Amino acid sequence: MSTNPREPAYQRIKAHVLAHIHNGLWKEGDLIPGEEALAREFGVSRMTVNRAIRELSDEQTVERVQGSGTYVAQQKYQSTLVAIRNIAEEIAARGHAHRSDLHRLERVKATDTLAHEFHLPVGDPLFHSVVVHLENEKPIQVEDRYVNPAVAPHYMQQDFSCLTPNAYLMRVAPLQGVQFSIEARLPPPEVREMLHMPREEPCLLLHRQTRSMGQVAAVATMWHPASRYRFTGSF
Repeated sequence: MSTNPREPAYQRIKAHVLAHIHNGLWKEGDLIPGEEALAREFGVSRMTVNRAIRELSDEQTVERVQGSGTYVAQQKYQSTLVAIRNIAEEIAARGHAHRSDLHRLERVKATDTLAHEFHLPVGDPLFHSVVVHLENEKPIQVEDRYVNPAVAPHYMQQDFSCLTPNAYLMRVAPLQGVQFSIEARLPPPEVREMLHMPREEPCLLLHRQTRSMGQVAAVATMWHPASRYRFTGSF
């Protein structure tokens, strides 16, 4: 449940409901507390609760049954061209060795761009990590990730030399939704150096926003040398 006092009340209610579902306290088919009960618990109007429940219904997280109440819906998961997979597992599946180098782990303040992506006020705290992933000692990805502390408060205490950020986040912040884009772009000098790339080689750039517990959990930019990496998928 989010404890950010500046977060809109309906978002706090969504996070509360989602946390109970993800933690297994409310299972598929369970009747959740009614709008009046939630309004009393959070000290808000029933209209505010109605907005939260309506959005959860639109997201197919809960199902509203007229005259009966609101129930936890059957959970549905969709796959995309870019699956949310742990890169260490991808490398291991190829029979290769994975290693990661942590280049940066810090607390930062949300810039205008990051605040817009996270739907947070400018200046709010975020966690920032930069990790280089290697396959058989050859660098294949620079992962530049910002994380919402409300979703993963212990992110800074993790050892990302033996645990990938993705693996940790998937454990503590179950995935609710994802948006991504892929493009070819020349990397900045710092990224090119970390990937040991020639100046003229482009990268495949994956920009991904993930959601959990009714809010943006992380925004990651992942750089891959075009000559060493490809994206695959099937329908």
